Amino acid sequence: MKKLVVIPTFNEKENIADIIKAVIGLGQDFHILVVDDSSPDGTSRIVEDLKLEHPNEVFLCIRKLKEGLGKAYLEGFSWALASGYDYIFEMDADFSHNPQDLPRLYEACQRADMVIGSRYSKGVNVVNWPMGRVLISYLASKYVRFLLRIPIHDTTAGFVCFSRKVLEDIELDKVRLKGYGFQIEMKFRAYKKGFKIEELPIVFTDRTRGESKMSVNIFQEALFGVLSLKWKSLMNRL
Repeated sequence: MKKLVVIPTFNEKENIADIIKAVIGLGQDFHILVVDDSSPDGTSRIVEDLKLEHPNEVFLCIRKLKEGLGKAYLEGFSWALASGYDYIFEMDADFSHNPQDLPRLYEACQRADMVIGSRYSKGVNVVNWPMGRVLISYLASKYVRFLLRIPIHDTTAGFVCFSRKVLEDIELDKVRLKGYGFQIEMKFRAYKKGFKIEELPIVFTDRTRGESKMSVNIFQEALFGVLSLKWKSLMNRL
């Protein structure tokens, strides 16, 4: 089975080489696609160098515009499907998601269609976040779970394994939200399609190098995007 880890990047020169080496170092045939939004810090050049060392494992897609996390992932997903991958993973570049958990997600995806690396399915497993940010994230997931009526505790999680059939059937061309909103929409669409979704507890550790991409605009988009998803669902237009 072919496995691809999609890693979106913008200015991740401090982390990208180490995260790629960590995934390859698992020795379990995980391939990596970095989708870079033309980072001015030279992230893509670092990936190009690693491609020379690992031509069959490391791939790079450079986007001309910075259009948000969702657009980057959608391009990565389309590339993965066209390239014949059976399991496609979402993972951040900054080690907030532990690469050692990739085999656990893959194993769980043998019995489910989509597996979420969950911060909140077994309490709150977040390290190095300020308490205020933990509360906002946790309560936001509770809000989404209640409003959309989906049985998922960590609705904004960005550490996910999809089986190929989920991405083929989820109508990627209709996904509209970005940032955290994108993560919510993908889960909601998979749930509405009737796919089996499982949450796997992980420990989320905030980045120690580089700058966070979180912003007020991203949070607002997620907040109001959920209302849009609810309305479209009620109108049977999702």
